[in-house]
Amino acid sequence: MTMGSGDQAKAMVSVAVPIEEAFRIFTEEIELWWRRGPRFRSAPGTAGLICLEPKIDGRVFESFTDEFGETVVEIGRIKAWQPPTRLLLDWRNANFAPDEKTEVEVLFESSTTGTRVTVIHRGWRDIRADHPSRHGLPQAEFIRMVGMWWGDLLGNLRQKAAGTKF
Repeated sequence: MTMGSGDQAKAMVSVAVPIEEAFRIFTEEIELWWRRGPRFRSAPGTAGLICLEPKIDGRVFESFTDEFGETVVEIGRIKAWQPPTRLLLDWRNANFAPDEKTEVEVLFESSTTGTRVTVIHRGWRDIRADHPSRHGLPQAEFIRMVGMWWGDLLGNLRQKAAGTKF
């Protein structure tokens, strides 16, 4: 994880698979590597599915059923779909107002050991300083936390690509 200009967090991981496979696992198998639990999902416990619709304006969403019925939480909309090198989407935390969003860019680059996957999550300057998603943290600490959050997720992606149980 590295910090950007104060507006963005960046996390990187190397996965030991070719670029096409890394992109496929990230997009088609998102449910299999995206962590569960309240830190990573809206669904209670182990319920729910994370899905990504593979097209421009496709949704990234979580779907689950609880005692209140079926719930769909839209996380984002795909703005750029460029397999196998780039994915760009609007990102909305579950507690964002309708006009609040950030942006997540995922880059896939071939390397000598497989593929380097980089996530850049930007646009945090547009989210007010007292927003609940910031957990009361000053900007630099919050950006660090976001980078570590993505780093945790990308660790699971690496394990999934390696065929390791997590």
